[in-house]
Amino acid sequence: MPPTRIPTEEDFASIFPSHPTFPATQTSPISLVYPNPRESTTSILLLLHGLGDSEAPFTTFARNLSLPGVLSISIRGTAPLPALLTSTNNPNNQQQQGYHWGDDITFSSSSGQLDPDPGFATARRWITERLIGEVLLRRCGWEVGDVMVFGFGQGGSVALGLGSWLRRGGFEGSSEGASEGGGDGNGDGLGGRALKGVVSVGGGLPLSMVPPPVRGGGGVVGKAKTPVLVCCGRESEAVDADAEEVLEREFETVKVVRWNRSDDGMPRSRGEVLPMMQFFAERLRSGWL
Repeated sequence: MPPTRIPTEEDFASIFPSHPTFPATQTSPISLVYPNPRESTTSILLLLHGLGDSEAPFTTFARNLSLPGVLSISIRGTAPLPALLTSTNNPNNQQQQGYHWGDDITFSSSSGQLDPDPGFATARRWITERLIGEVLLRRCGWEVGDVMVFGFGQGGSVALGLGSWLRRGGFEGSSEGASEGGGDGNGDGLGGRALKGVVSVGGGLPLSMVPPPVRGGGGVVGKAKTPVLVCCGRESEAVDADAEEVLEREFETVKVVRWNRSDDGMPRSRGEVLPMMQFFAERLRSGWL
């Protein structure tokens, strides 16, 4: 493991071609927001946008959060959303292109709505193997426990899924993680570890990102140790009673905050933002709030 250093834009350049949207866009799939000064960086926050959005608005959100000592990395979804499913009135405007995190676009046979869990293996692999594993850990010397994840909607589901998936350990076929008591058999070498924290707004945990039983042992993987905060509307469909039960079953530490309004959108008031800021402050172990 190299000595810890603050990642630069150049550190990520080598992984851009592996992002599924890069061949079509030829643009960086991430955007970095550094604390002031850069040298104060002690933690990293990954931001995952919602269905049909892009990394750009979440770069602005990261600047507005202005978490002390936190390098924020806003990430583009791993697949473009078909024009017929976007809300823009000008589908030829490439700047309005929206993205999603799913392996496919599927619809529920019962409701006709988009399936909230189409599988997220492509997004999981790129974030864990490329961005976290290759750049942050192996190239820059950071630890999984230095990384927090914030996500909205579908991005919130992926954020929770990352916190859930990384608990895997001791799986057959693991490489780097095997010597460290971890490894998920998928090449990222991050199994059996916990993130610094996850915040999901309006997104539940997708069952496709709940690890299966340990191979050969017949047992089950224990609860994920990543601390979790989920914020949602009081009538949230994505985080209903069943989804809350899944969260409590899969994570050791989870808090669900239901806002007074019914819908799940991004926080609009100080009262809605406050639980998030308190969570971040606690996870950063700082007394700035």
